[in-house]
Amino acid sequence: MDVQTWTFIIVGLTFALYIAIAIWARAGSTKEFYVAGGGVPPIANGMATAADWMSAASFISMAGLISFIGYDGSVFLMGWTGGYVLLALLLAPYLRKFGKFTVPDFIGDRYYSNIARTVAVACALIVSFTYVAGQMRGVGVVFSRFLEVDINVGVMIGMAIVFFYAVLGGMKGITYTQVAQYCVLIFAFMVPAIFISLAMTGHVIPQIGFGGTTADGTYLLDKLDNLHVELGFAAYTSGTKSMIDVFAITLALMVGTAGLPHVIVRFFTVPKVSDARKSAGWALIFIAILYTTAPAIAVFARTNMINTVANKKYTEMPSWVSNWEKTGLLKWEDKNGDGLVQYYNDKNTTYVTNVADGNGWKGNELTVDRDIMVLANPEIANLPAWVIALVAAGGLAAALSTAAGLLLVISTAISRDLIKMQIKPDISEKGELMAARIGAVFAVMVAGYFGINPPGFVAATVALAFGLAAASFFPAIILGIFDKRMNREGAIAGMVVGICLMLFYMMKYKLQMFGGGGAADWWFGISPEGFGTVAMVVNLVVSFVVSRLTPAPPLHVQEMVESIRVPRGAGGATGH
Repeated sequence: MDVQTWTFIIVGLTFALYIAIAIWARAGSTKEFYVAGGGVPPIANGMATAADWMSAASFISMAGLISFIGYDGSVFLMGWTGGYVLLALLLAPYLRKFGKFTVPDFIGDRYYSNIARTVAVACALIVSFTYVAGQMRGVGVVFSRFLEVDINVGVMIGMAIVFFYAVLGGMKGITYTQVAQYCVLIFAFMVPAIFISLAMTGHVIPQIGFGGTTADGTYLLDKLDNLHVELGFAAYTSGTKSMIDVFAITLALMVGTAGLPHVIVRFFTVPKVSDARKSAGWALIFIAILYTTAPAIAVFARTNMINTVANKKYTEMPSWVSNWEKTGLLKWEDKNGDGLVQYYNDKNTTYVTNVADGNGWKGNELTVDRDIMVLANPEIANLPAWVIALVAAGGLAAALSTAAGLLLVISTAISRDLIKMQIKPDISEKGELMAARIGAVFAVMVAGYFGINPPGFVAATVALAFGLAAASFFPAIILGIFDKRMNREGAIAGMVVGICLMLFYMMKYKLQMFGGGGAADWWFGISPEGFGTVAMVVNLVVSFVVSRLTPAPPLHVQEMVESIRVPRGAGGATGH
């Protein structure tokens, strides 16, 4: 069978599984819709958290980024992994002990203010919509290639699937769907990695193959370094980013992780505080399987791609090149009419001067979208059709699992944190559940729009969402737990200043508004992806200063903060 047939079969079976789980686990109450009834076992919650966490950015785009930028791509590995550890150890148990449904719920009660709650809702919506744009874009990329439909049609198909199980099942349906999606995505990620590692280095474990030797006895990374240098690129294992930008991006991703509302809410779905800790540990193990494999896949894909296409005749290109050309995500332009695919770094003027003279080269001819590398990897390595289709199913599982979690955050922010807690406190349980479902419908529609009109490639878009979370939520949460003197005035001022500063910087240097320039104009030499660190520090300073210049929180709030940090009650969360 061909790839498309296998894709229809495997993707169809996985979608049928997700829908069946959603029907089985449909929510019958607001507690089941918001936090799955609070009764999810730790290992299942660990899998669901891992699937929620490992989005299209992790599955599709992260290895693609590392594949193209090499050493500099390590910031995503360090930031996202370190951020999860920070969240699991520093925040999750305390937030679970507080016993609320959402991050705005925590902020509204901790800072005894509906204004603080409203600001938190606005921040949650901004972060979630920025993040979900990357997920829907990932869905469109997968569908456009493997089901041979337009990217926009692919996004709409993804919207329909997420709409079904997010609106019907709420957190309960999403949780058990994400358990299945984790199994699909990790199997899909590891199978081609194992096959290619065996073929290239003889090692069955990709992490070992990554540091192994090829058939000619050359270390794989040395071979890729040489290929890069031959084509005028910097050596793959050398870094080009400034140290301050590396630090800023890594820290922004770390603290942004600790402020992501769709990940934090997962720790409200377990029965006890001790279960929150256990599920965090399980999730870290499940996440580590993919994150330690991603650099190996990046190297395998980059090496195979260069060996396949660089300076070879276009007429002799394998079928995967033409397949991806149809999607518009890979483009070849024969600039000098010689029929060769000339792939090199035409920004390296020394290299071009030395090599191009007498050859009639007129610039690099091959443009490859970074987001295709993981998906195209099995095709480049000439693996069986069923493996290629499996990777497509894995990419969809990764994108849809995170999209569902984000959509639930958006619908909950609307139904609970705005309607129930502020606009109509006397709303019935049935009315609140209906409002949550209507909110989910609204969220799916907006997510689809951003998927069709994305602000950038998947990982870059997601990195900006982390920066927004770092700039807004992290200081309010960390100070809310560990500083009982922190008051509503400080938290509100910090969140508003932090999110506005990050949005301004994003629009200035990503959307080229307000007279934005290039990298030479970045403040302190920090990229938009790393600026969340600066905005977070400003938030912390503003919060601390304003809180010390205004009245202390009421005594009962200070006592509540003390009780959250006390170990007693680890066996169960009462919310008091």
